[in-house]
Amino acid sequence: MRVATWNINSVRLRRPLLAELVKALDPDVLCLQETKCPDEFFPLEDLRAFGFPHIAHKGMKGYNGVAILSRLPFEVRDEDPDWCSKGDCRHLGVTLDAPGGAVELHDFYVPAGGDAPNREANPKFAHKLDFVAEATAWCAARGEARRSVLVGDLNIAPLEHDVWSHKAMLDVVSHTPVEVEALGAWQRSGAWHDALRHFVPADQKLYTWWSYRARDWEASDRGRRLDHVWVSQDLIGGLVRHAVLKPARSWPQASDHVPVMVEIAP
Repeated sequence: MRVATWNINSVRLRRPLLAELVKALDPDVLCLQETKCPDEFFPLEDLRAFGFPHIAHKGMKGYNGVAILSRLPFEVRDEDPDWCSKGDCRHLGVTLDAPGGAVELHDFYVPAGGDAPNREANPKFAHKLDFVAEATAWCAARGEARRSVLVGDLNIAPLEHDVWSHKAMLDVVSHTPVEVEALGAWQRSGAWHDALRHFVPADQKLYTWWSYRARDWEASDRGRRLDHVWVSQDLIGGLVRHAVLKPARSWPQASDHVPVMVEIAP
């Protein structure tokens, strides 16, 4: 089972790029974030044409939004929380009819947090920390995850080599110590396993995002690993391979994130 995740940064604008993604990664399940599309305008039929007959989406005008496109049947988890009571379309959960038995899949888009890493001065940063804290408490209350996968743009690069310069990034939102600790607590709360770092040792650089602000993103290579795939402990033995589709950052009208995929034998 190949599970991919991509912050597409507008599903309608970048809809043609999905053909390139499917050609390169051939995912069985594709989780999207930042679809920026109200549900009534979501391009369902166009996306089904890429080979995904089963689609769930949760969107709003102009920003946020998540979607799950799948070749495997699934049931939507309607009972999952409305994080921070904002109704801002940042999470979608499904139960997949996967080989070997049902797999619970969660697609998250964590708030970016604005520019200032200060809870009191920056409401966006406070929202980010509150969101992660709620998700952590929810996972802890449910106990250790079982046959579960959690993916998405979590907007935190936790490890030293998840950013281009650990020292330079310590006071930059996405790599501050308070965010790193918060993400670690979330990961520990469900005993989640970092599937990308399962394949790429922690002492090696690993990025999934490069800023639009860079004149030449590839030459400067000032990246961050903001996109994640976590699996429950009982799926670790089924991890087969991973892919980070770095060439996607050079696609026409590219997203600033690139697709990430993990193959699992569940």
